[in-house]
Amino acid sequence: MPKFSIITPVFNRPNEVFELLESLTKQNFKDFEVIIVEDGSSQKCEEVCSQFKDSLNVKYFFKENTGQGFSRNFAFEKAQGDYFIQLDSDVLVPEQYFDEINKSLAQYTWDAFGGPDAAHSSFSPIQKAINYAMTSVFTTGGIRGKKTNMGGQFTPRSFNFGLSRKVWEKVGGYKITRMGEDIEFSKRIIEAGFKVGLIPEAFIFHKRRTSLRQFFNQLHFFGRARINIARFYPEQLKLVHFFPAAFTLFLLACVLSFFIYPPIAFVGLTFFAIYCSLLFFDALRVYDFNIKIATLSLLACLVQLVGYGIGFLSELPKGLEHKKTRTI
Repeated sequence: MPKFSIITPVFNRPNEVFELLESLTKQNFKDFEVIIVEDGSSQKCEEVCSQFKDSLNVKYFFKENTGQGFSRNFAFEKAQGDYFIQLDSDVLVPEQYFDEINKSLAQYTWDAFGGPDAAHSSFSPIQKAINYAMTSVFTTGGIRGKKTNMGGQFTPRSFNFGLSRKVWEKVGGYKITRMGEDIEFSKRIIEAGFKVGLIPEAFIFHKRRTSLRQFFNQLHFFGRARINIARFYPEQLKLVHFFPAAFTLFLLACVLSFFIYPPIAFVGLTFFAIYCSLLFFDALRVYDFNIKIATLSLLACLVQLVGYGIGFLSELPKGLEHKKTRTI
């Protein structure tokens, strides 16, 4: 039996699956299987998987569309490894990835664990910009990949999330299939008393979205998902999660104040300009003074905050009305 079972649900992304599998052929550690679950896609990746049958222990399954959480449950039932490693389809895996996991498991004996994400040097400028928005300390992305999340214990996310077979046997799989399903799953694992931690060296390269429109749609969904998680775990709704909503309302107030009392608008836009300058120059530092990427990073940060804020605000009334309602 393999030590690790890599589990990846996919929906209409054959090109991403090819790049993921190609990166897995370059791993230093080879004792793993790959389980690809096609979640009712019209653009299937079965032929892509077959191209790697001689270089990887890859298993392909097609099922009706039920969402990514329940597709992972399907894969858990099929997996033969001692540990289940959940990876999104839009990631590239560095060759030392499993070496770092094995090293950390030997030292800390984690029951469940996660790793951070980063941008690969080959990524497009817009992908690097989106990565900046999702990891910067000047946006809500800065809380990802930390040993603790806003004063609490680290909660692995599904783009890079490992758990032992004994965790799955005791806790079960996903109870919700979308809208923050990985956070809810992580919290149940922690509440069951298992040892959960971050492996900083076990990072993956996360391609994310390839346009600002796609990024906006994704963050809009994330904003809604945060309210859904609060229905199960109210303590998971932190002050920082209100920041995008407050930022969105602030921008709206600046626009409206132009028609009511322009001096207030001037003050508001001054603060907005200072914040944008902070984002731009920090991105400029991160990406070796590349003005194009820094400019795109600024735009990506604004898209992140407004997209998340609108999604958060749109779902908030439902969350207040149905605090314990489970959204599937």
